Amino acid sequence: MVHFLSGVRCSFGPALTFPPAVRKIIYTTNAIESLNRVIRKTTKTRGSFPTDDAATKLIYLAIRNFEKNGNAVREWVAARNQFAILYPERFNK
Repeated sequence: MVHFLSGVRCSFGPALTFPPAVRKIIYTTNAIESLNRVIRKTTKTRGSFPTDDAATKLIYLAIRNFEKNGNAVREWVAARNQFAILYPERFNK
């Protein structure tokens, strides 16, 4: 039993290195599912896109509307800022 628990702690340990705001977002799957639903609905109603940039812009606007309407998780801004600090190469593209 002790061996099993130490293995669980080793696999769960890296998640504890994130700040609390990031951990809350990671484990709040309802927020992630809600955002995925908005993106799927937006792309499904459009059908096809002439270019990849058109699809990217539409998804970007859907996310902006999602955040403006207050549907986003309150802690998402703090978590997004932490992600930008932790992974700057992913946010500067």
